[in-house]
Amino acid sequence: MAAVEERTFVRAEARYVRTAPRKAQLVAEQIRGRSVPEARTILAFMTRDAARDLEKVLTSAVANAEANHGLDGDELYVLTATVGSGPTLKRWRARARGRVARIKKRTCHITIALALPEEQAIPAPLPKPAPVAAPAPEPEPEAEAEAVEEEEKPKPKRAPRKKAAETAETAEEKPKPKRAPRKKAETAEAEEKPKPKRAPRKKAQPKASADKPKTTPKKTEDS
Repeated sequence: MAAVEERTFVRAEARYVRTAPRKAQLVAEQIRGRSVPEARTILAFMTRDAARDLEKVLTSAVANAEANHGLDGDELYVLTATVGSGPTLKRWRARARGRVARIKKRTCHITIALALPEEQAIPAPLPKPAPVAAPAPEPEPEAEAEAVEEEEKPKPKRAPRKKAAETAETAEEKPKPKRAPRKKAETAEAEEKPKPKRAPRKKAQPKASADKPKTTPKKTEDS
């Protein structure tokens, strides 16, 4: 039988955090070895953006210890706070003369482990409660009575469908309505009326040249 090692810490991990590992390590060094209340205070007053990410991981580790092992979060301290490098996202930026400059967006993995003072053993995980099935809703007595009455009532019989031959015979028996004859008198009168003749156009008379006064050239006497 292999001996079961007792756990001495409770951990939480955040992977692929969009923060550079170098920046997150500077924050992790400030809370390593401190108690949980003190670490929370330090992270709350730090101006670095990475402090918000480490604060979330610390809160998750405390919640794991309280929910799974029944421990008090204020009695724990930060045993380890490590930051590992994750994959780097490659991006680019346009530069002069058609060149491209590389942009590296780095990621990291943050791990925080909490432990009891004096390296005390962490108790075994609490048993999970069995899932309780929701009770089925009881049917109302009025609804039951209505359902019984509907079952007792016989269904009404459908009327028999008429056969295709009967429908065809009835369609043949019905005479088609005759159209009213058109009035021929009106059309004959319209044909008899002669079309009115157009008046002859008047020819355009040329303008008389006599209207204009004639000018006679003056006679000159020979000298």
